[in-house]
Amino acid sequence: MQEITGLINLELKGETVDKKATIDRLKPLVNKDTIALAQVDPIVGDIEYNYNKAKLYIEWANELKLGAIVFPELFLMGYPVFDIIDRFPSIVEKNIEYLEKLAKITTNTKVLIGFCEFNRFYIGKRYFNSVAILQNKKIERIIRKTLLPVYSEFNDARYFQSAEFNPKDRIIEIGSNKAAVVICEESWADKDFFDTPVYGFDPIDEIVTTQKPDYIINCSSSPTRAKKEQLLNNMLSFVSKKHSTPIIYVNQVGAVDNITFSGSSRCYDEKGQITARAKSFEEQFFLFQTKSKTSKFVNQIYSLPSGLEQSLNEQKAFSLDYEPDLERTYLTIINSIRDYFYKNGFSRAVLGVSGGLDSSVCAVLLSDALGNKNVYAVSMPSKITSGESRKDAKELCENLGVNYLEVPIKDMVETSKLTFSTAFDEIEKNWDKRYKNPLTMDNIQARSRAMILWGISNEFEGTIPIATSDKSELYMGYATINGDMSGGFAPIADVTKTKLFALARWLNSNRIKKNVIPRAVINKRPGAELAIDPKTNKPLLAEDALMPYEFLDEIIWRIENLHQTKDVMLKEWFLYEQKNKVTNQQKSEWIDKFFKRVQTALFKWSIMPPSPIVDARSINKAEYNQPITSKLKFY
Repeated sequence: MQEITGLINLELKGETVDKKATIDRLKPLVNKDTIALAQVDPIVGDIEYNYNKAKLYIEWANELKLGAIVFPELFLMGYPVFDIIDRFPSIVEKNIEYLEKLAKITTNTKVLIGFCEFNRFYIGKRYFNSVAILQNKKIERIIRKTLLPVYSEFNDARYFQSAEFNPKDRIIEIGSNKAAVVICEESWADKDFFDTPVYGFDPIDEIVTTQKPDYIINCSSSPTRAKKEQLLNNMLSFVSKKHSTPIIYVNQVGAVDNITFSGSSRCYDEKGQITARAKSFEEQFFLFQTKSKTSKFVNQIYSLPSGLEQSLNEQKAFSLDYEPDLERTYLTIINSIRDYFYKNGFSRAVLGVSGGLDSSVCAVLLSDALGNKNVYAVSMPSKITSGESRKDAKELCENLGVNYLEVPIKDMVETSKLTFSTAFDEIEKNWDKRYKNPLTMDNIQARSRAMILWGISNEFEGTIPIATSDKSELYMGYATINGDMSGGFAPIADVTKTKLFALARWLNSNRIKKNVIPRAVINKRPGAELAIDPKTNKPLLAEDALMPYEFLDEIIWRIENLHQTKDVMLKEWFLYEQKNKVTNQQKSEWIDKFFKRVQTALFKWSIMPPSPIVDARSINKAEYNQPITSKLKFY
C-alpha cells in the first residue's frame, strides 16, 4: 500500500510513527515522477497549525525525494476564508510569513501549496487566491486563480481578484514531466461538458492547446453534497479524455461550519480512466506515480462511499431510493460534527431525546462522532408525552451506551402557563386581536426543554446543545424558535424526513453495533407530542398538520433541482401518486399550504445554528439567501 495516512493525528495523540522503517520501505518504490497528494484538513485562520501540518508532510516528501507534493487550494489560510481577510489583513501577512518559512525547508522536491496573496497591483480586490511553487529553499513561482465561483456556497469574487491568465505561466517541471497547474474552479469550464458554461473561456483548453503538458494538476477545495461526486467524476473523466491529458486532482478534507470536504483526491489517465484515488473523508499522504518506471509501485484506488460508484451516471430524478447516498451522508455529518466540535474547543453534546426519529438519529450520529460518553441524552416528558415515547427514548440510549437522564417539564410548563396567563390578560386590556387558538402552550413545552439543555451546557465545560430539526419540517416552519430549533449545532437540518427514515434503517444495519434505534421509532408516524388533535383526542401527528412526507419532500426536490412553481407542479405526476389516490383539489391544497408556510418560515431559516450541507441544493444560509421581507407570488 503506497500511502502514509493519519500522520498528524498520530502525532497529536502522542503516538509514534516509525519514520525510518516507513521511509526505507517506500524509497525503493518511488522516484522523481512520484507525487504526494497532501489530502489534509486545515483550520481557517490558524496559520501556525496549518504550517505545522504542511511542514510535517513536506519533510516526509523531502526524505522520500519525491518529484513533488501537492496541497489543496488556500491551504495555509484555510478554505473558505469568508470575511476575515478583509477585517484582519494581518492574517494574510502571517500566511505569507509562514509560506516563506516553508520555502526554507524545501529541497529538490517541488511543493505546490495554496495561500492568500496580497494584490500588489492595487486594481480590483485586495487579494489573490494563489498557489506557490516552492523548491530548493525559495519561492520559485506564484500561480494566481482566474476563475472565481460566486454560486451555491461559493463567494470567491467577494474577496479575490481574478488574475490575468497566461497559459505559459501555468507550466512547471516535475521530474521528467511538464505539468500544468490549475486551481479548483478552473477545471469546471468545459463548453462541451456543460450545457450552459458559467465562464467565457476554458483555462484547460487554452493550456493544452498551447503548452501540451504531460498532465494537469488541480489544487482544489471542493465541498461534498448529493450528486457532487457524480458530477465531479464525470466532468474530470470527460476533460482528461477530451484533451488526451491526465488530470491529478487533490482535494482537502474536514469541515468548516456548514461545508464539508470529502477528500477523494484522484488521478485520471489520458483515456479518462481512474488510475489512483485516495480515501474519502480521511487525511492522507497519498503517493501516486505518474510514470510507472518500476513494476514494484502500484497506484492505489480506494473505494468511494458505498453506493456512489454504482450511481455515477444516474439521471436527475426524484427517488425515495436513498441507498446510494446514505454512507456519504453519514460520513458528511460525522466529519462535520467532529470538526465543528474539535476546531471550536467543544468536546461534549447534550440533546433532548423524545423517542422520535429526529432526536434518535441525532443521538446515533453524535455518539459515533464524539464517543458515547461525551453525549448526554435528556428525556423531558410533558403531560402529553406517551409512555411509548419515554420507553423508546430510554431504550435508544441504553442501546447506544450514552448518558441518559429524565427531567419532567410538567411543573415548568404549569408555572409558565400561570405567569403568561396573568400577563396576557393584562395586555388584552390594551390590545385586541388575541388568537382564539394560540400555539403558546405548544411553544412553552419546546422552550422549556431548550432551557434545560442550555442550562446543562452552561454548567459543564465544553458542552453545546443540539438542535434536532430536519429539513422537511424547517421548510414548513414546523419547528419552534428557541425550542427544538435552539442549539449550537444542527446535524440533520439538511436531511429530508424520507431520507432520514432511510438513514435510520441504514444506521441499524451498517454500524458495528446494529439495531440501536428501536424498531418502534422507525415504524411510528412522526409527531411532536405538543398538542392534542381534537379529531382523534391523541397527540397531533406531523403529517396531519402538514401533508404526507413523501409528497412534501418531492415538492422540496422539485423546487431546489427543477425550480418549479405551483402551476408546473400541478401538471406533474408525483411519485406519491403512483401508490396513493390524490385528487386535484387535494394536490392543489398541499402545494398551496407548502408555499404559504414557506413564506412565513423564512425568518426561522435565518436563525438556524450551523448545520452540514448534505443535499444537492439547500436552504442553508451558507448557500441560499432570500430576503425575509419578501413575497413571491408563486402560490
